[in-house]
Amino acid sequence: MESTEEAETEAAEPEVAEETGEEPAKDAVAADVQAIIDRGVLRVGVKNAVIGFGYQDELTGEYSGMEIELAEKIAESLGVDVEFTAVTAATHTELLDSGDIDCVLATFTITDERKESWDFSTPYYTDYVTVLVQNDSGITGLADLVDKKVGVSSGSTSAKSLVAAMIGNGVIEGTGFDEETFDPATWTDSISFAQYDDYPTISTALSAGEVDAFCVDKSILAVYHTDDRTYIEDKFAPQDYGVATVKGSGLSAYVEELITGWLADGTIAGMISENGIE
Repeated sequence: MESTEEAETEAAEPEVAEETGEEPAKDAVAADVQAIIDRGVLRVGVKNAVIGFGYQDELTGEYSGMEIELAEKIAESLGVDVEFTAVTAATHTELLDSGDIDCVLATFTITDERKESWDFSTPYYTDYVTVLVQNDSGITGLADLVDKKVGVSSGSTSAKSLVAAMIGNGVIEGTGFDEETFDPATWTDSISFAQYDDYPTISTALSAGEVDAFCVDKSILAVYHTDDRTYIEDKFAPQDYGVATVKGSGLSAYVEELITGWLADGTIAGMISENGIE
């Protein structure tokens, strides 16, 4: 990892060509980007329990996964170290807003509503939402979820996506459903939800019979897909993951140039393949 002094020296280099996967020019970096360079550390919110994306080894404390590698590469481009903070769907934006972290790479789905408050890079990965159940539950599809309780993560969009899919497939009428005002805590039309702070707790609730199903992005569910569990037949609601940054920040533009370049030159495709999340 380069030192701050080296990064500042590097700032005098000429601008690189667009979409080459190389780092953006630093001869006129924004104030917030310069602040990160001066600090010498890029602070990134990541998942710590999603194998293939962001996972922290309990024994060594080391992080691994595609989003970890992407964060490290962004930090390397800036010439700084990287510091990881484990986040959940309920905490990542709070930490970003407070300035405790500089960006989020944590299977964070891009939505129009979220783009009103934060900037997102071009998507670096697209996943889908689905549902995980116990093998002996008798639940195989959306229709079997009627009158069931589903575990979801607090602050996620999974419950809304599931209800929308059930309505779209004619499973429930969904009277009064409004994507803008939907609240899983109060929704009781043919399906109900229990919200939890993290994914391991939802998995435990599923095993204990507190919920009938576990709904989130399939890449996350894969961690909890054991021999006695199975996915339902349906997958829905494509989820585009992007790097989230403070709205209007210089870091937003800096990261966007990096991501589009790494998508163009195959760098990100290589990370996806190496981490087994194709």
